Amino acid sequence: MTISRSEDVLVGIIAAVIVVPWTTWTLARGLRDGRLPIGRGYVRRDERAAPYYVLLAFYAAAALMAVFISLDLLFGPTFRKFL
Repeated sequence: MTISRSEDVLVGIIAAVIVVPWTTWTLARGLRDGRLPIGRGYVRRDERAAPYYVLLAFYAAAALMAVFISLDLLFGPTFRKFL
């Protein structure tokens, strides 16, 4: 099964337009409000600081990976050339 270049671009656009802003919005809201969502609950900074910062790091890593994946899918070999 092969994947065409247009499918890569479509998935890259979806990642860049939906996934990256949603993750960064969650990060910004979590920093502002002092709570981050996990499942159906929340981890609050004032109640459990260590799990909050671990979850914050996971959200930041997820945002960076989504940016990297969307750039890789959009620009393909030209993006890999700079790595």
